[in-house]
Amino acid sequence: MSHFTTIKVQIKNGEVLANVLAELGHKVETNAQVRGYQGDRINAEYVIRRQNGYDIGFRKDSDDNYELIADFWGTGINQVQFVNEIQQKYAHKMLLTTAETQGYTIEAEEVLNDGTVRVVVGRWV
Repeated sequence: MSHFTTIKVQIKNGEVLANVLAELGHKVETNAQVRGYQGDRINAEYVIRRQNGYDIGFRKDSDDNYELIADFWGTGINQVQFVNEIQQKYAHKMLLTTAETQGYTIEAEEVLNDGTVRVVVGRWV
């Protein structure tokens, strides 16, 4: 019986996802198997190896979004906090990437007391 849980996340760019995971201190393997309960395994495009044998993976779904897959019972992490941290950092990176490709420059950036990241972009026309 599989214990894997799948969580849909609003992530489309795998390269940015891999960069975010690395920046958060995770060693990422590409196109590997996620390990779970009693040796269960499932394929994923990006895998964070865990020493306890319960890995965390990201794989593409049918809508071309990434989904998080793991046996959270064994990972020992708070899945809500983990997902929120990744999604916030991913959104920030995508904002910076999109702004740059559209000719904007980052004028200011600050982290507010509540953890919100405030970014001011500008462009000369």
